[in-house]
This record gives sequence, structure tokens and C-alpha cells, in this order.
Amino acid sequence: MSGEVNSGIFGRLTAVVQIYRAVLRLVVMAMAGLSGLSVLAMIGITTTDIVMRAFGGALMGAYDMVRIAGALAIAFSLPYTTAVKGHVAVEFFFQKLNRPGRVIVDSICRVLVIGLFVVLAWQCVKYGHILRQTGQVSLTLQLPMFWVAYVIGGALAVTVLVKIHNLLHPGREMIKP
Repeated sequence: MSGEVNSGIFGRLTAVVQIYRAVLRLVVMAMAGLSGLSVLAMIGITTTDIVMRAFGGALMGAYDMVRIAGALAIAFSLPYTTAVKGHVAVEFFFQKLNRPGRVIVDSICRVLVIGLFVVLAWQCVKYGHILRQTGQVSLTLQLPMFWVAYVIGGALAVTVLVKIHNLLHPGREMIKP
């Protein structure tokens, strides 16, 4: 009887973990798509501004729009880059360790990075609150800026979830590039 209960609980837990992983992958891929759209927006805005300047005009707020799109491109790309393990690693020192040593050092580094990203996400949300309370706006277009800090904080939070996945599944990418 207890074997059936354990099997049922384990089966449900496995199903929940699979759903969680699928949803996280979907969120990461959506954010990667938004990152690509942000890069395309920067290209389009810059190109439009250059063409307009060639004819004696300028695109009002181009600097504001490119600045925001750049922040979004970086923030939205971070979870995907983490999921495919695309970050630069210092392999020279790492390769000198034996397998257990590599696992320990890698796990410690992941835990430290998770802590760092949690603090960064929290600070971004706090900063977004400050920007909202003070009414901070962009220079030219006067767009509210608080939401950019919130988006960056959210992207960092998703990156934390990806890092936790990587910690629990060492040696495997969450998403194949």
C-alpha cells in the first residue's frame, strides 16, 4: 500500500516538474524572441534616423527608443543564454580538477550566481518602484521608465529559475542551441 502511495506522489511530482520545465522553456524562448525583436527595433530605429538625417530631419526620440530597446535586448537574452549554457567559462582552471572537484566548484559557482541574481532582481524591482514614485521619464519622449527596471528584474528572476534547473541537472543544457 505504501508503495502505491509513494509511486502516486512520485508520479504527480514528476508530472509537476515536467510541466514546470515546459513552461519555463516556453517563457525562456518567448523572451529570446522578444530579445531578437528588440535588436530589430534598434536596427530599424537607427536606420530610420540615419536616413531622415540624410534628408535634413531626424527621428525624434531615437536615442530614448534605442536605449530602451538595448536594455530589453540584453535583459531578454540572459535567460536563453543561461539555458543553453552560452556564457564564457574559464576552462583552464576548471579542467585541472578531477570530476568530483569540477562538480563541487560548478555547484558552488551556480549557488553564488543564483544568490547574486536574486539580489539583482530584487534591486531592479526596488529601483523600478523608486522610478515610478519619482515619475522618472526618458529624456526626449518623456516615457515612464519604471517598467524597464521591472522587466529587467523579471528577466533576472527567470534567469534564477534557469540556474536552479542547471544546478539540479548538471552537465545538461535546458535548451539545445
